[in-house]
Amino acid sequence: MNSALFPTYARADVSFERGEGPWLFAADGDRYLDFGGGVAVMSLGYAHPHLVETLRDAAEKPWHVSNLYQVPQAERLARRLTEATFADLVFFSNSGAEAVECAIKTARKYHAANGAPERYRLITFEGAFHGRTLATLAAGGNAKYLEGFGPKVDGFDPAPFGDLAAVEALIGPETAGILLEPIQGEGGVRVFPRNFLKGLRELCDRRGLLLAVDEVQTGVGRTGTFLCIEQAGVSPDIAALAKGLGGGFPIGACLATREAAKGMTLGAHGSTFGGNPLAAAVGGAVLDVVLSPGFMERVARLGSLLRQRLAELGDRYPSVIESIRGEGLLFGVKTRVPNTEFVAAARKAGLLTIGAGDNVVRLLPPLIVEEEHILEAARRLDNACAELQKSAKPHTGAGL
Repeated sequence: MNSALFPTYARADVSFERGEGPWLFAADGDRYLDFGGGVAVMSLGYAHPHLVETLRDAAEKPWHVSNLYQVPQAERLARRLTEATFADLVFFSNSGAEAVECAIKTARKYHAANGAPERYRLITFEGAFHGRTLATLAAGGNAKYLEGFGPKVDGFDPAPFGDLAAVEALIGPETAGILLEPIQGEGGVRVFPRNFLKGLRELCDRRGLLLAVDEVQTGVGRTGTFLCIEQAGVSPDIAALAKGLGGGFPIGACLATREAAKGMTLGAHGSTFGGNPLAAAVGGAVLDVVLSPGFMERVARLGSLLRQRLAELGDRYPSVIESIRGEGLLFGVKTRVPNTEFVAAARKAGLLTIGAGDNVVRLLPPLIVEEEHILEAARRLDNACAELQKSAKPHTGAGL
């Protein structure tokens, strides 16, 4: 039967009927350990009791009233986000791309409010991915994703990954700030060095620029701190969140200092659905868990175990695995076989993973995984690697 959906996804031939914790159960009865997490979305796994209870309670109240009225749930969630981070103010959206769009607009408006509207350009980085809107595609700069959509949105100047001198050389009279992911997720789980992030902060302070971070994939505890950039001892001016913030429910957020958001005055931005009571209630339930004592320390500890097990697999299967990258519970396996084949072999072994650029496979388990799940994932990956090694040939393509 022909699908009525746009044919924009290469979907695996499997569908799921239910989930529990880190497990998904397919319609044919097979059980999968989910280390893809809906692309870093299912931060608390499936059917988490607190999220289910919160969603059920919220569903019996008005789901949506619009931002023409007070939304107490959004007020509470915004306050908790500011208390947990560098930020003073929050704007809620429905997705990561929208959150990054708001970050871009906030950075531009800041300079306009300071009497310098010509300062609208953002320095970005090669290999970045910031979303699928026209502006966020331009910020990412990937020609494959831009093809066929007309002229690229102006205002983004890409720098080589991790090259501070190149960043400084790009700064001109129209530069408003710098936008980056602390770890490039779609780009291949490429981790910016902590000293580089510190250097960016110092450069922004010295040149009057705003530092905006896209933490859509890395935020909300994914790397063992609430924001990944915290690990470098750096505070941004603006941050975009989404994915794990809703634990599976669509929500995005743009966080900013009061100074950085000075241009975002009445009517400067808006969203019909953003921060509605249902989404904000679920986001609050996620924070109940993620911000509980010891939770993020546990993520860091389990991340160390996962790194160790992946490194062991790399030693055991050097013709399949080239290197391991990542932090916390966000890891990339750079493969010597096409990453599409690795993802398929892992799925056949009962483990769900996600492809990325630079021929990398991402592992993004729910933050509630236990040691036993990590050991089971390693066992299933071992089976997948053993099958791949039998027919391994040097990989020459770019993968996903």
